[in-house]
Amino acid sequence: MSATTSSRGQIWLDALSAVEAVQNGPIRQADATLGDMSARLLAVVPDPQNRFPRARDNVVGLEQGWLLARAVREVLEADRHAAVKRPLIAVVDVKSQAYGRREELLGVHLACAAPVDAYASARLAGHPVIALIVGPAMSGAYLAHGYQANRILALDSPGTSVHAMGKEAAARVTRRSVEGLDALGDTVLPMSYKMSAYAKLGLLHELIEGINADAPGEADVERVRKSLIAAIEDARKGPVDLANRLASPDAKRMRAASIEVRKRLAEQWNA
Repeated sequence: MSATTSSRGQIWLDALSAVEAVQNGPIRQADATLGDMSARLLAVVPDPQNRFPRARDNVVGLEQGWLLARAVREVLEADRHAAVKRPLIAVVDVKSQAYGRREELLGVHLACAAPVDAYASARLAGHPVIALIVGPAMSGAYLAHGYQANRILALDSPGTSVHAMGKEAAARVTRRSVEGLDALGDTVLPMSYKMSAYAKLGLLHELIEGINADAPGEADVERVRKSLIAAIEDARKGPVDLANRLASPDAKRMRAASIEVRKRLAEQWNA
């Protein structure tokens, strides 16, 4: 099995899609039938032949960012006059943005910002944007691919996590052992690498348990498909902004300070 076919992002995109996926370098896309609607699935997959050595894994680098933005905007343009906008499903399995001298010189920050803008534009135009986290959702790569979603779903499986950096790097920065970092995460939720802890921050629409993330069976795929359909329907009924992330009971409890800061800033801004 090649590095590409072992990517969780590719495994889940293929499992959910109704037609054969199209691959444009590191970006893989396909259409899926979810209930009575068609949705566009997008995933960043490893690209072993990428001309940028730092971007050969499932990361978001220069080419990944611009190609992802183009893929989203193609759907946005195609549905410009449609009465009902197609859902966009970001299948998230991204280890990081690409770190490298060439990436910095050639503007990886702009490449990563391009899909952020594209996803946000699609969401504001009425496309339900759903993120399905099936692997790591790390750092700037997650911001570029997934974090602009109306609703975020995640598999509660080993290997899925949302964080600013890898565990080993975070241990070095905080001058702790990996074991010490895990212990810290049990008391300081934002430092935890467990999806169950991330869910308590109020950002997830649903944490899907009991799924085989690496080799999903028919029952696993059907459960995830039903969750995607429910998330799309919920997104269509709600506002197109991201205010729902601060409205859940967990968010009100765990992110009370953030909510208060936003409230005070709004009061001063509108004074």
